[in-house]
Amino acid sequence: MQTTDGQTVTEIAQHLLDDEIHVWRLGYRRELGRAPLRALLAAYVGEPPQSLVLIDGEHGRPELAPPHGSLAFNWSHSGDRALLAIARGVAPGIDLERWRARTRALEIAQRFFCAEEAAALAMLDGAQLTSAFLDLWTAKEAVLKALGRGIAFGLERLRFAVPPAASRLLWLDEDDAAQWQLRRLPADGEFVATLAWRGAPRRIRTWTLAAAG
Repeated sequence: MQTTDGQTVTEIAQHLLDDEIHVWRLGYRRELGRAPLRALLAAYVGEPPQSLVLIDGEHGRPELAPPHGSLAFNWSHSGDRALLAIARGVAPGIDLERWRARTRALEIAQRFFCAEEAAALAMLDGAQLTSAFLDLWTAKEAVLKALGRGIAFGLERLRFAVPPAASRLLWLDEDDAAQWQLRRLPADGEFVATLAWRGAPRRIRTWTLAAAG
């Protein structure tokens, strides 16, 4: 496997540092299931993809079974795109959403988000509202996935600064929001993506996986 600029995935994987998070952009096809995920993870552990065992955590977050449990990952897909985050020492959470008009964005926010977030979104309209809503949605999903939880945890139990303010976790029920890092990931105009983790700042390195020949 190679990146779109000709680097080999194996060589990149061998140089994952403890203060980094590697993020991979790749195509997604439902019929392939987790095969692309396994192939990338296999490069990081140095074993054939078929030898990897994926297990689901208490709330459904996929993890590598021992002896590879020290390598943490999270992935997200939307439409024909996927993102995979890989790290050691922290559990990353990542969320990807296709950008499209969300006619019920404010209604959803008023029902499920914090009151302060919904009030701030109500001051926006059109594309501005959609963009701010998707920023918030992907940030919430990324943090919940990093926690190993899902939406059932409660979208109202974490509150963020609302765009155009810089994305920042202001409050998280039963945790210290100041310990969390958020990174809006570069994407083309079709997608919005956010990466989250609990811990010190890390260097984010990003590659695009070349399509299989």
